[in-house]
Amino acid sequence: MSTPLLVAVEDDPDLLGDVERELRNRYEPDYRVCCLSSTGEALTTLERLAAAGEQVALVLAGEVLAGAPGTALLAEVRRTFPHALRVLLVRWGHLGDARTGDAIFDAISRGRMDHYLIRPAQPPDEQFHLAISSFLLTWAEARRCVPYAVDVVGESWSGRAYELREVLERCALPHRFLLAGSDEGRALLAGAGARRFPLLVMPDGTILEDPSDADIARASGSSVDPGRDLYDIVIVGGGPAGLSAGVYGASEGLRTLVIDSGGLGGQATSSSSIRNYLGFPRGVSGGELARRAYEQAWVFGARFAFMQRVTHLAREQDGIVVALDTGGVVLARAVVLAMGASYRLLGVQSLEALRGAGVFYGAAASEAPLASGEEVYVVGGANSAGQAVVHLAHFARRVTLVVRAATLDAGMSRYLVRQIEATPNVEVRTGTEVVDGGGDGWLEHLVLRDRASGEEETVSARGLFLMIGARPHTEWLPPTVERDAGGFVLTGPDLSAEALRALGRRPLELETSIPGVLAVGDVRHGSVKRVASAVGEGSIAIQLVHRLLAEPARR
Repeated sequence: MSTPLLVAVEDDPDLLGDVERELRNRYEPDYRVCCLSSTGEALTTLERLAAAGEQVALVLAGEVLAGAPGTALLAEVRRTFPHALRVLLVRWGHLGDARTGDAIFDAISRGRMDHYLIRPAQPPDEQFHLAISSFLLTWAEARRCVPYAVDVVGESWSGRAYELREVLERCALPHRFLLAGSDEGRALLAGAGARRFPLLVMPDGTILEDPSDADIARASGSSVDPGRDLYDIVIVGGGPAGLSAGVYGASEGLRTLVIDSGGLGGQATSSSSIRNYLGFPRGVSGGELARRAYEQAWVFGARFAFMQRVTHLAREQDGIVVALDTGGVVLARAVVLAMGASYRLLGVQSLEALRGAGVFYGAAASEAPLASGEEVYVVGGANSAGQAVVHLAHFARRVTLVVRAATLDAGMSRYLVRQIEATPNVEVRTGTEVVDGGGDGWLEHLVLRDRASGEEETVSARGLFLMIGARPHTEWLPPTVERDAGGFVLTGPDLSAEALRALGRRPLELETSIPGVLAVGDVRHGSVKRVASAVGEGSIAIQLVHRLLAEPARR
């Protein structure tokens, strides 16, 4: 495969020279640099490169090209290189300008560009290179060509091979899937001898044969064998709320353990680009946010036990006992429940049989390359579904969003609604549901039903991405933890009069019906289903834990 290209377009020769200097000095020979001085030259060159089968990772365009907005050129890039990241080069003096900000927001919302970047200053401009490097990492991960990716090799797309991909996705570990009989699969396993599939090939070359979840945890260095050790705080769940509690708890000197039956990030890992999270003006994927938070908590001293399921908790005289499915027991002075929620199952047997073979719950970020040139469908009406649609549109020939509600505005941020409406290869079908489908080893068709008329239609489909509803992971909790009708944990003022009498005091804001046990994030009744609010609740929980530990009488 040829070396990917970085393309820069600017009609000011001095500015183009600055960009060319920075790109060549820092990124050759890993990337080829192509600098062009006009929109016409750029479009002709991109057509030629596409016809030759070249790869373009990044296209940088000046803010204004021959009197026209640079976004006009960037919008055309998608036609020839749908996977290339498109970046507008903005003058430093325009940063903070209201009209420039509105124009950038409008262009991103309409799918005409992906990011913006301040033009390079005198070398070394490390801010410029920090942004460029992050763009290239995003492109490489989407194309499954990062050097530290885990390879999953299976004899079929479904079954245990798919389960392993789900595990790696939950752990926010970059990975790719290869069929054992493919050219790439045979090349990877050349000389490996007879093996029991599916296989995981780790970045250091270690091969795991049909590994259990615990084997993966040990191989990735994220396994703890709990005994009856006493922790100040045990956090159940490794999503944004749990990771936030882990960072703040460990950084404030609390002996902290995070336990999760999967891995990092929770439902957030299915978000290919979170654009409205504080501090990330160019957006951040759910997986990248989770990896950063994990490393942050780990450095502060938090310990992690992944691929281990909590089966019970109970308050005893010497603390809160947390029991695991492995038979291990952990003792905690306080517990934070942050298990989050998962997408509800569609419940259509013919489609459940094709999980991993065209039918996916979430996972738009990891499975998107499979949609290249295909017709795919996304089911859901919240932000995660909208983000999946926008991401898949870079790969698929057409993406259809299926929503039960009458409009998108009921559950989706307005900026995402605008972006979906402006993306040419996206169709939205409101008031519609998926009722059937099938295929021979891989999804081939779906049956859609109009909820108002009851009329059914069979459509061709090679991918179905399901992001419907929320089911809290609370089935393992003892009856003494009060929950609402949907299974979400009640806290603070929402507790029943009976629970308040049992506590014998006013509960803390996030405290459950068991003293010293708090609940945060999506698992909590009445929570705001946003990453930022989950992170905020995780940090608040630590302040409440300090109060609990400082006042033994509360326990």
